[in-house]
Amino acid sequence: MLHKKLKPFPKDFLWGASTSAYQVEGANLSDGKGPSCQDVKEIPEGTSDLSVCVDHYHRYKEDIALMAEMGFKAYRFSIAWTRILPNGTGEINQQGIDFYNDLINECLKYNMEPIVTMFHFDMPDALDKQGSWSNRDSVDWFVNFAKIMFENYGDRVKYWLTINEQNMLTLVGPVIGTLRIPEGTTNILKETYQQNHHMLVAQSKAMQLCHEMLPNAKIGPAPNISLVYAATSKPEDVLAAQNCNAIRNWLYLDMAVYGKYNNLVWAYLEEHDACPEILDGDNEILEAGKPDFIGFNYYNTMTVGEADDSIVSDAGADQQSSNGVAGVYKGVANPNLGKTEFGWEIDPVGFRGTIREMYSRYRLPMLVTENGLGAYDKLTEDGKVHDQYRINYLREHIAQVQLAISDDCEMLGYCPWSAIDLISTHEGIRKRYGFIYVDRDEFDLGTLNRYRKDSFFWYKKVIETNGADLTD
Repeated sequence: MLHKKLKPFPKDFLWGASTSAYQVEGANLSDGKGPSCQDVKEIPEGTSDLSVCVDHYHRYKEDIALMAEMGFKAYRFSIAWTRILPNGTGEINQQGIDFYNDLINECLKYNMEPIVTMFHFDMPDALDKQGSWSNRDSVDWFVNFAKIMFENYGDRVKYWLTINEQNMLTLVGPVIGTLRIPEGTTNILKETYQQNHHMLVAQSKAMQLCHEMLPNAKIGPAPNISLVYAATSKPEDVLAAQNCNAIRNWLYLDMAVYGKYNNLVWAYLEEHDACPEILDGDNEILEAGKPDFIGFNYYNTMTVGEADDSIVSDAGADQQSSNGVAGVYKGVANPNLGKTEFGWEIDPVGFRGTIREMYSRYRLPMLVTENGLGAYDKLTEDGKVHDQYRINYLREHIAQVQLAISDDCEMLGYCPWSAIDLISTHEGIRKRYGFIYVDRDEFDLGTLNRYRKDSFFWYKKVIETNGADLTD
């Protein structure tokens, strides 16, 4: 659809960027914080641990001031579960409560809306040892954590995100370092979707609790959504794309919005004797969730074709790649798209298509909670980072958001990944995303000094003009 005149970004559009606690804060066992699954996992060879990250815990005032200099209207960050509850339940760590109070207040000092992610890949190690999400008690663990956050921060936080990329926790949990399969499990698919079911119930109960405790706040999910294309017009390829869309995307949003399992996913689980156990009352809980908006992470689209039983399934795939699922779909490269230095396809037009498809299905306001380019940035001798490649990427994607707005899709804001360089989940500090460069590498902490990249100044102008000026 071509538009002769584009609609402007809304006046109150939430321009900002995102981080997560375990990737940016450091101080991972300091001031009463207990270990999470991220702190005890086996670190991928050649990447740094999470003990320091970029030391946001000690330098948050400097970092927030830099974000304010860019003109951020919002900062999306997560709260580390074990900084609040060192053992996941039980005794509250007041130093942790105080840190996030200070962080929230620092945002508000600059009229920056704090957008809080409640769970971002960091299950407490103490609860991990009790089965993590495989334990039905995980529902109560999460709701208790949510209650503590609402009690302490609900007077100032208006936007809440429940579980970051729940679909990735289910589909590629081992890569993220989160999936725990109990010893002796014979049907791993069934166990995985049982854990997913517990997360869905926990999310719904947390959304209900938010509406009860904080009637003026808004809450929503934050899955990683990649619209799936059929490799060809062959009908079997189109069916494969429908299968992949259901398994990768719609299961999570159908459940968050409607409280019902996607029928194609349920048929897939039935076929593999992998349907989760649903307790009495679960369906009522799930249908009562009612999100106020949809947060979503977008990096690229996927392309799939028909699959027979001979393909190798997704062992070793990451968030944005897929070999396929035997008999369901087969991942294929899209010849129309370029790739990042880390092998992820780049599809700005697919961003618009993804937004359009979500809005057509769910009719809820949408907030972009991640979108960005991971690259090998270089700091020059005079303290510059010339990341024109990132500017080009972001410009093309922001332009597609405006086109989606012109398609009458309701957009709340744009918070790309990431505000500042951080430790990528399985590729370390070398895969940089931020507007702000941090002087460190994998094993040399350097000075940890902050430097404004070229994209910093470009994004500042974008925000100042409310998206009207995307030029260099």
